[in-house]
Amino acid sequence: MASVTYERATRVYPRAERPAVAELDLHVDDGEFLVLVGPSGCGKSTSLRMAAGLEDVDEGAIRIGERDVTDVPPKDRDVAMVFQNYALYPHMTVAENMGFALKISGVKKKEIKTRVAEAARILDLEEYLGRRPRQLSGGQRQRVAMGRAIVRAPKVFLMDEPLSNLDAKLRVQTRAQIATLQRRLEVTTVYVTHDQVEAMTMGDRVAVMDKGHLQQIDKPRELFAKPANVFVAGFVGSPQMNLHEVAIADGQAELAGYRIPLPRAVTDAKVVLGFRPEALEVVATEDAGIPVTVTVVEELGADAFLYGRLPGSSDNLVRAADIVARIDPKNVPATGDLVRLAIRPDQLHIFSAATGQRLT
Repeated sequence: MASVTYERATRVYPRAERPAVAELDLHVDDGEFLVLVGPSGCGKSTSLRMAAGLEDVDEGAIRIGERDVTDVPPKDRDVAMVFQNYALYPHMTVAENMGFALKISGVKKKEIKTRVAEAARILDLEEYLGRRPRQLSGGQRQRVAMGRAIVRAPKVFLMDEPLSNLDAKLRVQTRAQIATLQRRLEVTTVYVTHDQVEAMTMGDRVAVMDKGHLQQIDKPRELFAKPANVFVAGFVGSPQMNLHEVAIADGQAELAGYRIPLPRAVTDAKVVLGFRPEALEVVATEDAGIPVTVTVVEELGADAFLYGRLPGSSDNLVRAADIVARIDPKNVPATGDLVRLAIRPDQLHIFSAATGQRLT
């Protein structure tokens, strides 16, 4: 096993306006499951491919363990990559697909058979070893791709959105299998996804990227509780955090007539207030809370989410609501109702309006 270290690693594509990955400093501990997450085009897949040797490193370095692999060919890095499209050979059986990399490496047939059988047992693929990929479901094909990586016993697993081709139910099932398998094998794993639910449920730590830059890296719970900036605050969490830029007067922020006391340490003239849907509660007092007109309520059984607009807000179909609140599913208001929402003070996040960085 081995760690993975990016040392100011940069990738710049020809004629690009900005680096795809800019001075990435990141260390993945030996045996850790690290998830790279972010929107499309943020540089997460490029970062993964740089570690695999499939993309050049224009500046900086990448280390696997103590070894500098910046200029080492992919085949000599001792990593195994799992792609989103499975990349299985259609004319080969499951067993042949899983053992192919070992075969071309000159491993003896008996050893290949032993390793394939063990991987098939771990992944519950024993009854499918004689089948071809077209005879398998999407989840089974993904397990075969995982098995092909396992039999190589690499130092590092690199996974590029391996669940993106699966339906919602199978994604939930397979992500649990991958997380359990990784912890059992204790192989250092870097996993790329655009799905923040996947990231938060699978990773020991999560690294959030945007426009080629690392925004924050931390344990999932810390990312949720203490986002480092406005981008992370808006990206992590579903529904996303409510974010509003407001002016400050006399140590208080005002949002739609609702005055919010701020810590004395906040001296900016303007800030961005952040509060998650679960940080809001419906209050009955007419002169308390933020006045919100209900536009729609999503009833999800155990949960319900209210989407509403602030006074004077335009009816913008692109932006469905100004505020989202989690409410009691047993007491749901009707569309068009005016409700008042108060923010729980201990769940308020404050960011600089100028830099977007966290102030509290």
